[in-house]
Amino acid sequence: MSSLTRRAVLAGASALPFAAAGAARAQAKFPDRPIRLIIPWAAGGPADAGFRILAQSVSKKLGQQVIVDNKAGASGIMGAMALQEAKPDGYTISQMHMSVLRQPLLNKQLTYNPINDLTYILQITGFVMGVVVKADAPWKTLPELLVYAKANPGKMNWGTLGIGSTQHLAMERVGITQGGLNWTHAPYRGTTDTLRALLGGEIDFASESSGWAPMVQAGQLRLLAVFTAERAKRFPDVPTVKELGIYVVVDSPGGLIGPKGMDLAVVAVLADAFRAAAQEPEHLKFLENMDQPLILLDGPAYKMAMAKTYEEEKELLRRLNLLPA
Repeated sequence: MSSLTRRAVLAGASALPFAAAGAARAQAKFPDRPIRLIIPWAAGGPADAGFRILAQSVSKKLGQQVIVDNKAGASGIMGAMALQEAKPDGYTISQMHMSVLRQPLLNKQLTYNPINDLTYILQITGFVMGVVVKADAPWKTLPELLVYAKANPGKMNWGTLGIGSTQHLAMERVGITQGGLNWTHAPYRGTTDTLRALLGGEIDFASESSGWAPMVQAGQLRLLAVFTAERAKRFPDVPTVKELGIYVVVDSPGGLIGPKGMDLAVVAVLADAFRAAAQEPEHLKFLENMDQPLILLDGPAYKMAMAKTYEEEKELLRRLNLLPA
C-alpha cells in the first residue's frame, strides 16, 4: 500500500482512487487465519474476563477465531515483550495497560520503547482500583488501617499484582502521604492470586483492581476505599481515597496494541471490530458490573495520550525513588 501511495503522489490526484482501492483490498484480505490475542495476566481476573468477551465477539465479526493466550508474570509485560518478536501483520496483538508503559522505566534490561516500539490500535476502558481487607478484619476504614500501619511498623503485609503495577504505585503514594510507612509489599501473578492470598491470610490487605467486587458483594471482603475520582456506582457508600483527605487519584486506561510497523489498513480492521465489540450489550454489562468506564480512543489519539502519560509516570517514579540508578 505504501508504494501505491507514492505512485499516487507522483501521478497526482487522479491516482488517489487507486490508493483507496489498494487499502480496501488490504482490508479485505485480513484476516484469513486465527488471530492470537495475548492477555498478560493469569486467567480469571477482570482484565482477562473483559477481553475474553471481546475476543468472542470479534471472532464472529471477522470470521476468524481470536485465540486468547494468557502469559502471566513479569508485572504484565509478557504481551509487550512478545510483540517485539512478532510480525507486524496483525495476527499477534496484545492487551495494553499501564505496566507496559511503566516497566521500561523501572527495569533497565527492558530495551523496548513503549511509545515507539508498539502500534496503538484502540483504547477501550479503564480499571477501578481499591483497597480491600477480609470481612472480619479489624479495620473498618482506610484511615484506621493507616493508623495501625504507622503504629505497628513492619507488621503489615499487603499484595498487588506486581512491583511497579498501577495498584502498587497507588498504595505507595498513599504511604508517602503518611510520611512513609514500614510495611511489606507482596507481588502476585494476578488479581485472582492476590485475592486468594488475602482470603487465606497471607496478607493483611490488597490494593487491587475491581476483581474484588463479587467478593465484596458476597460479604467475603470489605472495600475500604477506591482510587477513582468518583465513587463506584455499585458501592456508593465507599469513599474515594481523595475524599478521605489523601489526594491520590488513579485512572488506569487500557486497550489494544500490536507490533511496531503494522499496516494502517490492518489496524483499521482490528480497531473497527474491537470498537464495535466493546459497545455490545454483553461487554457493556461486564463493564457495568466491574464499574469500568468505556473510554474509546483511536490509535493516534491513544498513542498521544500514552506519550504524555509516559513523561508524567517518569516524573512520578523519580519522586518515589523507584527509578533504577
